[in-house]
This record gives sequence, C-alpha cells and structure tokens, in this order.
Amino acid sequence: MPPFFIFLFSCQLLLGEQRALFPPQSMGDWKTTGTAEWSYQNGILSGGQQGDPKRSGLLISKDQFQDFELSLDFKIDEHGKYNSGIYLRYHPEQKSHRLQVNIGRGVAEEPVGLYLDDWLDQGDAKDQYRKAHEWNSMRIRAVGAQIQVWLNGHKIVDYQDSKKLAGHLKAGHLAFQTYGAQNHAGWVKFRKIVLKEISPPQDEE
Repeated sequence: MPPFFIFLFSCQLLLGEQRALFPPQSMGDWKTTGTAEWSYQNGILSGGQQGDPKRSGLLISKDQFQDFELSLDFKIDEHGKYNSGIYLRYHPEQKSHRLQVNIGRGVAEEPVGLYLDDWLDQGDAKDQYRKAHEWNSMRIRAVGAQIQVWLNGHKIVDYQDSKKLAGHLKAGHLAFQTYGAQNHAGWVKFRKIVLKEISPPQDEE
C-alpha cells in the first residue's frame, strides 16, 4: 500500500457493523432501576411515570460500550421540566457525576445538550432544532474525550476535555432515563435505535 494511503488509514477510526440494540419485541438485553415503567412494542421503546410524577428510572444495557456512534429518533412529553436523557459509559455504582445527553425542552431550561453535574454544553438551548410533538433524529458520537451530538442533522454539541471527562473514558453501559415530571405523567419514546462500535486503527506492523 502506498505510504499516503497508509497514512490516511492510520488516521481513521474504524466503524463496526451497525447493531440494533433492541431485537424485535425484546428487552432481554436490558434491565431497569427505579419505579418508571418501560415497554418495547412495534419498534418503539416507551418510558413513563404512569401518572405518578415522583416516579423516575433508568433502562440500562447489559453490554458495555466505550467508543461508538448511537443513532435514534425520540419524542418527549411537552409539560414543565420533564426530561429524559441517555447516559454514556454509565456504571450503576455512580450515584452522581453521570455523563449524559439530556433530552428535554430548552424553554424549560432542560435542552438537548451535554450534562455532567452541570451543563458542559447546552446544545439546543433555544429549541432551534428540536421539533415539538414530533419525532426528532439524534446521533451521538463518543470517541475518547470527544462527545458530539447532532439533532435533526444539525451539530449542537462538540465537546472535548480529557480532564473533565477523565472518569468517563472507559467502557460503560448505556442507560435511557425518564425523570422530572411535575404533577403529571411524563413520558418519552425512542425508535430506530442502532449503534456502531468504533475501534482505533491497528498499529502498522
């Protein structure tokens, strides 16, 4: 192989096969914590608080992932400060300091953005790209200390800080969240949930 092409190859990150995280009608590769209720039917994952605003919870993958691209569509409740989110490289023993892509409404100060105890990047803070009452496409790319998020085709987060994310670089679980309903039953729905693991290039021999 000519040196130029070897150089290009060595600079690339290799994407694995696209993988559906929910086989047809199955949640067997996931477990729940908290009091929220989750279901998966006809290709749609639904999380909700079943009329009780005090309920919340996570749906956690049994597998762990380190570097990856996650693509999905989501739709959320439009009331109050209700929000959802996707935890990245999550470990159940973490009671705080959880890295997540928040999913909510900018008008309620819960935008689609990157959060770790506080906002790392408020992303779509003005609800410029999120569509209310409709399906929204999202792509999350996590490679080392760089986290990127696209919402409906627009890049809204491009964050990189190896010191800030030092505790969130090793492989961990994915977790879907439902949280924050105020005097009503909050809900979130996801569909078309697929993931590609990313591997660094092999060292040239």
